[in-house]
Amino acid sequence: MGDVHMGVEAEAETETINDHSSSDDGRKRVDIYPLSCYYFGSKEAIVFKDETLYDRINRMKSNYAAFGLRTSVEAVILVELFKHPHLLLLQVRNSFFKLPGGRLRPGESDIVGLKRKLSRKLSATEDGCETEWEVGECLGMWWRHDFETLMYPYLPHNAKKPKECTKLFLVRLPESRKFIVPKNMKLLAVPLRQVHENDKTYGPIISGVPQLLSKFSINIVDI
Repeated sequence: MGDVHMGVEAEAETETINDHSSSDDGRKRVDIYPLSCYYFGSKEAIVFKDETLYDRINRMKSNYAAFGLRTSVEAVILVELFKHPHLLLLQVRNSFFKLPGGRLRPGESDIVGLKRKLSRKLSATEDGCETEWEVGECLGMWWRHDFETLMYPYLPHNAKKPKECTKLFLVRLPESRKFIVPKNMKLLAVPLRQVHENDKTYGPIISGVPQLLSKFSINIVDI
């Protein structure tokens, strides 16, 4: 089995969402499997389009002028480690953290685009022909009101022309899978309790994921 980095404490192109059984309290159940069920390897590094924040803002402005609102889709993927749920995160340049995903192409649907991005970041081949991704519910949406660094989980009534919308989707894993990650990224398994409200380390979107998952019953499957 390949290596995976851990946190500090440790297609048919259909857009239907599979129904999952509920727990006794009525919450939808999410089955998660041990980290040891998964294989982790590496592939060629990907080229980053932005070297600095200034570059990123300029590219956002250019894309907005050409295509309008930028829509990004990101995946919330859970595994079990030490009997606790862990969130899979990508670490870029040994610095900031992000959920797997990325920007949609013009006219591309949320589900198709997220599957494409997951295959590019986490599969051996970019076309994803060897990997099926079960994209489920949209957990939440974040908005960038202007060309700035901060995003908010709401859109004020006076924000007539938002610049970016980021949607978070729950992605359920099968019992086994190969994760093949670009060499210039690390795939981390971080405890949910460590992420919770820790926006200083993980940013506001990632640190808010545990709250978004509170409507689900997380079921750890013993293998």
